[in-house]
Amino acid sequence: MTGFISHMPLALAEARAAAARGEVPVGAVLTDPAGRVIAQAGNRTRELSDPTAHAEILAIRAACAARGSERLPGHRLWVTLEPCPMCAAAISAARIEILYFGADDPRMGGVRHGARLFEHPQCHHRPHIHDGIAAEESRSILREFFEARR
Repeated sequence: MTGFISHMPLALAEARAAAARGEVPVGAVLTDPAGRVIAQAGNRTRELSDPTAHAEILAIRAACAARGSERLPGHRLWVTLEPCPMCAAAISAARIEILYFGADDPRMGGVRHGARLFEHPQCHHRPHIHDGIAAEESRSILREFFEARR
């Protein structure tokens, strides 16, 4: 792939910032069709007292607001952890073209595990998926976060 630039380092930085706030360390970055970053976020469920304030949802909300549209065709989403079913549904609803994610989430994931939302016949839009991007670093951030709390 010529000219490919990974935005996972920025997503990892968002995950680390979330951990520093006491949030589950997940980060997300949304880029436009030209590859420019238009939104980035880390989990803020505790800070906002909002169970929907996952990194993916916050980034999608910010990108949609910036674009003045509920749809983001041609856009790419970079996430440090496999999206849960709620976030996968939002990715589909927003018509995001490509999803890149780091670590698998066998317990709560909704893309490769569990609900496998994009495989469901009622799914309106299925993004192209590239998993395992910086997976070990994503897993390490999560492991360290949860080990510190035990």
